[in-house]
Amino acid sequence: MADWGEHAEEWAAAVLAALATEYPSAAGHVALGPDDCDVTPSALHPAFWGCLDWHSSVHMQWSALTLLDASGPALTPATRDALSRVLAERLTDAHAAVEADYLRRHPAFERPYGWGWAATLAAAASRSPQPDAAAWAAATRPLADAVFDLVLGWLPRLRRPVRTGVHDNTAFGLALVHAAAGVLGRPEVRDAVATRARAWFGRDCDYPVRWEPSGNDFLSAALCEAELMRRVLPAGEFRGWLAGFLPGLGASGDPLLDVPEVGDRTDGKLVHLVGLALSRAWHLRALAPHLDADRAARVAEKTAVQVAAAGPEIAGGDFMATHWLVSYALLAAGVPVAAEEPLSAGDRSN
Repeated sequence: MADWGEHAEEWAAAVLAALATEYPSAAGHVALGPDDCDVTPSALHPAFWGCLDWHSSVHMQWSALTLLDASGPALTPATRDALSRVLAERLTDAHAAVEADYLRRHPAFERPYGWGWAATLAAAASRSPQPDAAAWAAATRPLADAVFDLVLGWLPRLRRPVRTGVHDNTAFGLALVHAAAGVLGRPEVRDAVATRARAWFGRDCDYPVRWEPSGNDFLSAALCEAELMRRVLPAGEFRGWLAGFLPGLGASGDPLLDVPEVGDRTDGKLVHLVGLALSRAWHLRALAPHLDADRAARVAEKTAVQVAAAGPEIAGGDFMATHWLVSYALLAAGVPVAAEEPLSAGDRSN
């Protein structure tokens, strides 16, 4: 993957196919009564069905918007029309209102991973130059505000962070929320996230990287924590914190630079490890400017290997991979989540 723009068409096709796939479906729905048992995906979640689960539908729609915004001529007019059409069909006021209401009635649903992605989608829509983006931004803003309100209610009650390598990782979701809140003008949310991050992680040191990964991780708990702290600490303070937290980051033999071994690419849990290669590459590349030149160079070399190893699964793998990996491929390629300057397809190589 020398230039991710070369993959824009196939990645867009994967996004469109996944969003159109209503079944299989993993609803994660908690019924609140005998009349609340219909889990037909497009009825339960009119904006965010397809892609197996709610959060993947959210971030694959972020991928659709990102491909429109950042790919330029790499996409054909027909593909651009198809991506715009699916977003226009999903991101309506009525559909997004159902989703916002669902989150408020089910305050633990998709916490914090889906929360972070929902806010990120709204942030991306708010700054998109697409002709219909103003409507998408207006529709998703109440959804983001529901997320922000839930975050503000949840953080004071969460006594310890969750340090897993899957969806309930606290640092990952809050990094997305922090970035989106910056775009959408919610400084009290950014402040709350920063305060909790400092309290939870500010004194962490000597993280045991040899314990990663677990068998179905798609995130590195170490790198998620470092990425959140990168966002909430001043650069000078962060550099010292990072050196204490991950003293071997980027050094020869650092296990975070290795390509994860995947035993079965059709198993929805085990194929998470393909995503881990991409999320590692994304986070390592963001952290590299805070390392010395030799370590930064090693990160560049090893992340290219990780991305290349994941490449065949992004659009050509089993549905258990293709329903979500495009988002992480874009992030690994250097496309910003939110609150940073957007990149074009040719600005950053893989």
